Amino acid sequence: MATDYYALLGVTPQASDDDIKRAYRRMARELHPDSTGGDAAAETRFKEVTRAYEVLRDPERRARYDRFGPDGVDGTLPGAGDLFGGGLGDLFDAFFSGSGAAPRRRGGPVRGDDTEIVLELAFREAVFGTSRELTLDTPVGCTTCQGTGARAGTTAMRCPECQGAGELHRVRQSILGQVVTAMPCRRCGGNGEVISSPCSDCRGDGRVTEERTFTVDVPAGVDHASTLRLSGRGPAGPRGGPPGDLYVHLAVRPDDVFVRSGVDLQADLHVSIAQAALGATPEFETLDGTETLAVHPGTQSGHLIRLRGRGVPHVRGRGRGDLVVQVVVDTPTQLSKAQEDLLRRFAAESGEDVGPPDEGLMSRLRSAFG
Repeated sequence: MATDYYALLGVTPQASDDDIKRAYRRMARELHPDSTGGDAAAETRFKEVTRAYEVLRDPERRARYDRFGPDGVDGTLPGAGDLFGGGLGDLFDAFFSGSGAAPRRRGGPVRGDDTEIVLELAFREAVFGTSRELTLDTPVGCTTCQGTGARAGTTAMRCPECQGAGELHRVRQSILGQVVTAMPCRRCGGNGEVISSPCSDCRGDGRVTEERTFTVDVPAGVDHASTLRLSGRGPAGPRGGPPGDLYVHLAVRPDDVFVRSGVDLQADLHVSIAQAALGATPEFETLDGTETLAVHPGTQSGHLIRLRGRGVPHVRGRGRGDLVVQVVVDTPTQLSKAQEDLLRRFAAESGEDVGPPDEGLMSRLRSAFG
């Protein structure tokens, strides 16, 4: 059954971008490994929810998902390259190879596969950037045979199956005439060469798996679900082939205070009724240090204070976003007798209708049976 990304996030297909963002933040806090103590099921669920958010937060990918489902964003739907067996080059080959055009040679070292890894970052690491060391097991060139795959004193030979071309051709008749299709040679794997005496360490592959550690420089301002491409840091290709790329997917842990919106940050400042009515200058801890904020007399709950340049750096530019602090006026839930008297005097002075004082349990019992 196809995965329902909306159901994973607990929203409807009509949900707004803000609804999706709020739903993800809520679930990410509940399911993050730091909150679940490493529970395997919760970790799997966290990855599924993150995948759903990555798709639905992007308008173009969301539109493809709405139309085609998960296959529309995972790259499994047939594209032009799939329909024509590998793109326009193969299409022209198929139509015109029978008319005397020479087949292209594809032999030679094969490029290594691309690989990917997830790197978790703290919120502040994503904002200001960081350098992290990554250790992973990856195929590297075999030092015994210098990546050739052949035993010392021997060399690779031209493949007798494809004659060094690295591919085989199949000719068939169609309404357009002779059609030639090409496919990689199975005997040599597309290299055009075969090894009769393979290296004892790599068994002819030219690669061995080793643990490698390298440093990843994460630029300031990256966001959750961003991907860093490290060219040439992926697995080595077989028999001396160039390495592939390493894709580092970033998973940014939510912060307890700040919520990110593009390059801006949002946070709440809690003040008392007296501070909101009379004014105050509370201190607020930003990502850059302590700031003194001005709460003017008569400030209402929901009032916004904007701190320029205290947000997230532009990852592909200069400058930073803003920090938007929302004032939240807290209503006291427990009052002393003196505080209650003061508020009742204030209400009476203002002509406000308020509830009767709480006379206590015994007084209420006496009133009920008296």
